[in-house]
Amino acid sequence: MDPLEKIFGKTAQMTVLKNLIERQNESTYLSGIAEETGLSHSSVSRVIVPLIESGIVIEKPLGKQIRTFQLNMDSDATSLIIDFYKKINQMLE
Repeated sequence: MDPLEKIFGKTAQMTVLKNLIERQNESTYLSGIAEETGLSHSSVSRVIVPLIESGIVIEKPLGKQIRTFQLNMDSDATSLIIDFYKKINQMLE
């Protein structure tokens, strides 16, 4: 079991956040996140909204209908989350 899941439980939002942390220097699409996490497209779409609203994730339109997503590396909250993720993985592995 993943260290974050041990502490916070397995939620769709945590799964999406973990996926973005593991690919922190890459942009991705909703469909890519859904495919990699096993979540439905609609679940990813629903749970990524609070991450965008909190400034942890940046949404960039690519054309009229396509959106890309990436961690906001300029956000202090994002930096703290990534640091916590790294440290908790080191401690619990």
